[in-house]
Amino acid sequence: MTQIQKVGQIGVPVKDLQRALHFYKEQLGLQLLFNTDTMAFFECDGLRLLLSLPEQEQYAHASSVVYFQVEDINASYEKLLEKEVEFLGEPHLVAKMGQTETWMVFFKDTADNTHALISEIHI
Repeated sequence: MTQIQKVGQIGVPVKDLQRALHFYKEQLGLQLLFNTDTMAFFECDGLRLLLSLPEQEQYAHASSVVYFQVEDINASYEKLLEKEVEFLGEPHLVAKMGQTETWMVFFKDTADNTHALISEIHI
């Protein structure tokens, strides 16, 4: 039996690949590995993010939430606000476990998918 060890790639459906490429590369600052007419692959510290035009209508729906880990959530939030990323609120505390606080803030991409920034702060 194979045991899953980590997530290697996350696929996000998009409606306009060029608009999505700009958002993920220029606004979020992810490293573009390569793209075709229908797909784009980004490197995200060992995890590949695949943006793709859905091949069939049944796959043309919003994605799961992708949580992007950041070191300083407030600084990242401010920087992305300057790049006109549409946030759904401000960074907020979601959990405290011992000496670690987990903070997050949600945002929308250009295909109306909801994603989040997440940061673990040791206090």
